[in-house]
Parts: sequence; C-alpha cells; structure tokens
Amino acid sequence: MVEPVRRSSLTSGPHPVKRRAARRKPLEARDTRLTGPIKKTRIAEEIADRIRTLILDGTFEAGRPLPSERLLAERLGVSRGSVRDAFRSLEIIGLLETRHGQGTFPHELSLDRLVMPLTAVLTYRRDLQDELMDVRRMFEPAVARAAAARVSDDDLADLERILGAQRHKLNSGHSTLGEDTTFHAILARATKNRIVVHIMETINALLVDSRRLTLRQKGRPERSIRGHEAVVAALRRRDADAAERAMHAHINQIAELLHAHEPLRRGGKS
Repeated sequence: MVEPVRRSSLTSGPHPVKRRAARRKPLEARDTRLTGPIKKTRIAEEIADRIRTLILDGTFEAGRPLPSERLLAERLGVSRGSVRDAFRSLEIIGLLETRHGQGTFPHELSLDRLVMPLTAVLTYRRDLQDELMDVRRMFEPAVARAAAARVSDDDLADLERILGAQRHKLNSGHSTLGEDTTFHAILARATKNRIVVHIMETINALLVDSRRLTLRQKGRPERSIRGHEAVVAALRRRDADAAERAMHAHINQIAELLHAHEPLRRGGKS
C-alpha cells in the first residue's frame, strides 16, 4: 500500500513515498475506500490534493512560484509526469497558472471564476434554472429561519434601509435589481455564518439574469417588496417559523413568475 504523502514532504527535503503494511482490522470495521491500495491512476489526484491544501492554507503563496516539477517529483518519490498531470488538473479549475519562463504560480480562486461558467450554462439550460430555484426553496427559507434567531438591531436597520431604497426606486420608476440582491445578502449576513454568506453570494451572482427578467414584469417589483416586508416583519418578532414561511412564499412567487414569462423569453406567446 502506498502511504499518502505527508504535507512536510512538499516543503522540505526529499521524502520518497514508502510502502508499509496496512494495520489489519476486522473486515466489517474497515472502509475499503480508505484502506484499499491507492491505484497508480490516482497518484496525480493525490498530488493535486496535497498542493491544493498547501495553497489554501497559505504555505504556497500567491505571487511566488511553486517548486519545479523535477523538485516536487524528487520530494514525493513520483514521476515528473504525475506532477505535470496534477499541475494540469489544478490549472483547469483555476487554482494554478503557468507563466512562460517564470514557473507555476498559485492563482487566487475568485467567485467570478467559479460562477461565470455556471451563469453561461444556466442561460441555455431551463432544467438547471429550475433546479437552481429548487435549491433556493431548500436554502433561503432555512436562512430566514436562522436569521430570525440571530438577527441584530444593526441587521434590521440595514434591511429597513434597503426596503426604503427599494420603495423609492420603485416609485421613481427605476430598477430595484441592486436592492433585491442586497436584501438577500444582508439576510444571509444576519445568520452570523460565513459559509452561508458565501453560498448566498454565489446564488446571488447566478440570479442576476433571472432577477433582471422578472423585475421587468408588471407588478413584480411591488410583489418583491411585499415579500421582503413579510420576512422583515417576522425577523422583528424573532419568529423563526413565520420568517421561514414568508421566504418560502416569496421564492414560490418568483418561480411562478419565471414560468409565466418563459414563453415570451423563448419568443412565443404567453
């Protein structure tokens, strides 16, 4: 069995991969996915995992080149081809970039780099748009429920401010797209959970086109504000059940409007 490479072997002197006997456990107690031998075809994948970990924890810093393929191959006791394959897989997801004559550098993985390909696909795949809406039905009512238990006075003040700006723009005939997006971002922030905030950022980025589409429909901006007001009213009372129900109703209303608009979007008649 090939022993997984220690992190230290990527940042210090040569430490070839060694073989050692696996500790025997009763068959029913072992997970063969973890205790089985690593296949040769997975060596590059394991190398990529180690490099990705060292990039994300800051050991391999942005702006500084990684060790060369030759040096990494020596330290890991693997072939240069395996290291090259690992580099290539990390370049595909945007985590590495190769600069001619300079080497291979960590590349900061931005939200735009992750979201833009998905946005392009969602433009043409109605089934994925429906599934994204399904994700919103699962995720955003739960966000509203958590926010009701954790929302601060400052969060409520920010939500009220956004609602005021949304009403003002509606009355003056301007688009409320920015305020609609910001409302959901502030609601996520009110959960005091950074992962929720980042997931909501991703969803918001994917929803720009659909929001722009539905907010042009007659009566949609007014209904959006009423949906937001219902959520905020529940948050003020710290009523988690009511906040969840209000957000679920809001998402369902958006889904109905998107489906109603679909024939026009495809060039047909409603």
